[in-house]
Amino acid sequence: MTVRQGWQGRFYEDFAVGDVYQHPLGRTISESDNTWFTLLTMNTNQAHFNAQAGEASEFGRRLVASPLTIAIAMGQSVTDTTQNAFANLGLDDLRLTAPVFVGDTIWSESLVLDTRTSGSRPEAGIVTIRTRTLNQDAVEVLTFRRTFYVHRRGAERARSLFPQAATPLSLETEAGTGAPR
Repeated sequence: MTVRQGWQGRFYEDFAVGDVYQHPLGRTISESDNTWFTLLTMNTNQAHFNAQAGEASEFGRRLVASPLTIAIAMGQSVTDTTQNAFANLGLDDLRLTAPVFVGDTIWSESLVLDTRTSGSRPEAGIVTIRTRTLNQDAVEVLTFRRTFYVHRRGAERARSLFPQAATPLSLETEAGTGAPR
């Protein structure tokens, strides 16, 4: 039996200045996403949740709340950049370069700008990336620079927390369950 670990994310040693990560998951923003986000964050600008106000705006429709776009873009980058991070240190040069509307699908990619070892945390390093987000028409809608602490490979606090079952999962144990194969 071979246990193959799922993607565990990048560690400090895996980052190289100039690398670009095209994050694999696009996200279509729904009307519910936008309405719930405005309610959760107490954003009272009706351009986000009132169809009549959106139609009366210069855009002729409701806008997606900018912090929602930012949150999704940061989330899209986690798999490739901060799966093993333990602290964001800065979010800089944030630019909302085009409006985002309900029904848009956004995609993000990140460029590694800088890596440096941590003087105070020997099991970690500091990485800076530039992330940009594109809509379905390849129009840039957002860009920002983010700096974070990330664990080095083998760091104690980065170890897998996956629980070990009393009996391993295998074809032999599956055969005894009567489950179809």
